[in-house]
Amino acid sequence: MDLATISGLILAFGMILTAFIMEGGSPLGLLQPTALMIIFGGTFGAIMISFPFADIKRALKTSKIAFIQKEYNEIDIINQLADLSEKARKDGLLSLEQDTQSNPNPLVRKGLSLVVDGIETEVIKDILVRETFLHENEFHASATIFEAAGGYSPTMGIVGTVLGLISVLSNLSNPNELGAKIALAFIATLFGIGIANLVWLPLAAKIKTKGKKEKAINDLIIEGLLSIQAGENPRIIKEKLNLSLLEQLSGKTPSQNKEEEGVSAEG
Repeated sequence: MDLATISGLILAFGMILTAFIMEGGSPLGLLQPTALMIIFGGTFGAIMISFPFADIKRALKTSKIAFIQKEYNEIDIINQLADLSEKARKDGLLSLEQDTQSNPNPLVRKGLSLVVDGIETEVIKDILVRETFLHENEFHASATIFEAAGGYSPTMGIVGTVLGLISVLSNLSNPNELGAKIALAFIATLFGIGIANLVWLPLAAKIKTKGKKEKAINDLIIEGLLSIQAGENPRIIKEKLNLSLLEQLSGKTPSQNKEEEGVSAEG
């Protein structure tokens, strides 16, 4: 379980509710089923108009990764790839056949299978890169849907408030109740903005972040698998992958550094 996601939701909603109570508000006063109907119904309706139903189902399925902590240990992966390289150099690529079934990482299993089958390097790279791209694109597409929900939700809140005000202003027979009814009308706006900024948009951001993390891991795996097929020295593979990892952490590649140096020199 991703404690950061759970703790963040509890902290955000808890502090808002606590502050509301400290200001003299009643939590029961926030329970407005009609406001929630307008916000959730309107938001999901707009999402269904905007995106294919299959994409929405995929996004709902993908959203669970925001609540699941998937541990990645890049150093262990690098060491594992170096060990596989040493095994291949000693006993040949066919000795990796058992690892094509037993390795816990599906991309490693698939890549090793292609390597053991003697597929050409460019073909292996193309297959693995495209599979990684499709996986990353799935994360991105799901995040886009939640971002759209974050855009629609506040608008639906305003719609709920306007509808509430129309109801209030159409019946002014009891002025003493006017203030309370107007306050209730604005609950829809509160819910719309709150749910957008505490649920939909943070979910989109978390999904994107985890998608980028998986892509970085997959890039390391692909580079390691291609090095294994090329028969490179395990020590060299480990060094290359450690450098790739440092580049990912710094957010810059050697080519980007050269471009920046070139711009500085011109300046």
